[in-house]
Amino acid sequence: MTIQEIVENKATLIAQKKAEIKHADGVGYSINTDTVVVNKATNDIKSDTIQVKAVINTTRVLDSHGDVHIDGLWNKSLKENKMIMHLQEHSLKFDSIIADGKDLKASAKTVTFKELGYDMEGETQVLLFDSTVKRDRNMYMFKQYADGHVNNHSVGMQYVKLFLAVNDEDYKEEKAIWDKYYPMIANKQDADAQGYFWAVTEAKVIEGSAVPIGSNQITPTIEVSEAADKGTSTKIEPSKGTQLSVKEFKNILKKELWN
Repeated sequence: MTIQEIVENKATLIAQKKAEIKHADGVGYSINTDTVVVNKATNDIKSDTIQVKAVINTTRVLDSHGDVHIDGLWNKSLKENKMIMHLQEHSLKFDSIIADGKDLKASAKTVTFKELGYDMEGETQVLLFDSTVKRDRNMYMFKQYADGHVNNHSVGMQYVKLFLAVNDEDYKEEKAIWDKYYPMIANKQDADAQGYFWAVTEAKVIEGSAVPIGSNQITPTIEVSEAADKGTSTKIEPSKGTQLSVKEFKNILKKELWN
């Protein structure tokens, strides 16, 4: 469609996007992800449980659906939806569930692209899944994560609020949206080439999936660790002179860790 046709049919296109569930389509774009160093494999796993920190989505990136997700789009959904699932390739079947319920914590975190391992400037808000992945729940994906093979994720979502942005002075309303959100886009070269994008300011999270290639490829696995056996955990305490109070320890964790 031409820019003119997109603007003329904006209401219909928005209604269509709101009526569908968005998944990965496996089409890439021009951000170079070759140098990213993330997702180190966990070697010699003996436990039947691992902890996986997975970036399901990142904001400020023009994806292959023509969307730019705006910071805060997940806030309402994360508060309201208590049934979010971590899935294999968007397959809503029992044997494709990786984690859910008490084994899954979904949150939104603001970080820099460099903190994710990418040589890019600026910040992004990630949709982060902290999943307890059990071997007997999904043996195949347990091994894929443990061996460091999962490099992309995709959010299964439903649009709630989105706006058309167009880089053309002839369309004042759409150009105002462009001017508002274009400065925050990480891959501006793709927006320039396309001439338009959809600014998504609110969406419902339904699930997040491990996929071979995501529509937004800035979605790595950032940590895989062997989960401690709760039944045989060992507590080692420092000497009295070096012990921290619970409050002091929590403050350190807040500074050093994501959670």
